[in-house]
Amino acid sequence: MSILSTSRRGTDSYKWDSAPADDIIPLWVADMDFVTYPGITEALQRRVQHGIFGYTLVPDSYYDAVCRWFAEHHGWQISKDDIIYTSGVVPAISAIIKALTLPGDQVIVQGPVYNCFYSSIRNNGCEMVSNSLIYNKETLRYEIDFDDLDRKLSHERARLFLLCNPHNPGGRVWTRDELTRVAQLCRKHGVRVVSDEIHCELTLHDNRYVPFGSLPDELSFGSITCCSPSKAFNTAGLQIANIVCRDAAVRERIDRAININEVCDVNPFGVIALQAAYTDGGYEWLCELRRYLTANYEMLLSFFAEHLPHLPVMRMEGTYLAWVDCSALDETSEEIEERLMRENRVWVNAGSMYGKEGEHFIRINMACPSELLKEGLRRIAQGLLQ
Repeated sequence: MSILSTSRRGTDSYKWDSAPADDIIPLWVADMDFVTYPGITEALQRRVQHGIFGYTLVPDSYYDAVCRWFAEHHGWQISKDDIIYTSGVVPAISAIIKALTLPGDQVIVQGPVYNCFYSSIRNNGCEMVSNSLIYNKETLRYEIDFDDLDRKLSHERARLFLLCNPHNPGGRVWTRDELTRVAQLCRKHGVRVVSDEIHCELTLHDNRYVPFGSLPDELSFGSITCCSPSKAFNTAGLQIANIVCRDAAVRERIDRAININEVCDVNPFGVIALQAAYTDGGYEWLCELRRYLTANYEMLLSFFAEHLPHLPVMRMEGTYLAWVDCSALDETSEEIEERLMRENRVWVNAGSMYGKEGEHFIRINMACPSELLKEGLRRIAQGLLQ
């Protein structure tokens, strides 16, 4: 088994075909250029041969696959009754906010963070409050400001805390001790934790993902976790995700909001793909993918150390999204993104889209063939050394 890639240009790929010209290398949106696990493709081909694609019934085998996967690989015991399926993690977060807040309530995030957190909060009429992460310039990693979090959680209108684990774009994989401290503070103030764990399988080196829901019952029982195989297995277009919550009363409210938002029906291909992914063969493929991504990350680190040493790369523990500190440059992140695309034909993400804390950063997607990444990095250096 090996990690394969193929040309995506001209396939209506959002990542590739959104570019204004065909000579631009896209290193932006969180979408891999690798062919998915062959077992998924084979399962989908069998389903296609049936020739009818009506409304789908999610079978017990689907829930069994989810429960078995997280128990075997992450030590997290889930039961079928804990799970609500939906079409994606973003619709899940939006429905959860709708279910558990009223307009004007506060939802706490940890900026810089995934941009759709902001829109989901805004679209539900809530106020976004940032417990900004501390940028440790010596270790090149983010840390949680627990004193600030304690203060923010104490506000009378604070209702939800949105956690990103592993963190996008900062690359942190939160430790059990860090998650425990978060849980203790949230319990102290009666604020519910909603954890986006879509990148949970994408750990680098020997870093280990800890599901928030795997913390002791007294800390995690009322929490809500959103997860999906879509990032790890490159199946985002199949639109399948799960909400895991052990509190039956909270789960009922979320289920009602899922139906209000009309994201209760899912793609039959997504149901089949998840079951094919969450197998022994899928795990073997995933381990190979992690090794490939880790090698790409090491190559990127070496490249920046040699050619762009004035631009520190944050220490990545997970995801495939490098986070680069460009504060040494006299440009905004939007200006850097626009100039690199226009003049150097490479597309990165401006860090400002992840909140004010990211305004001097750029995000680089490393989930592509190593030779393509090398050329993209060469173009980035060409532009940033001018």
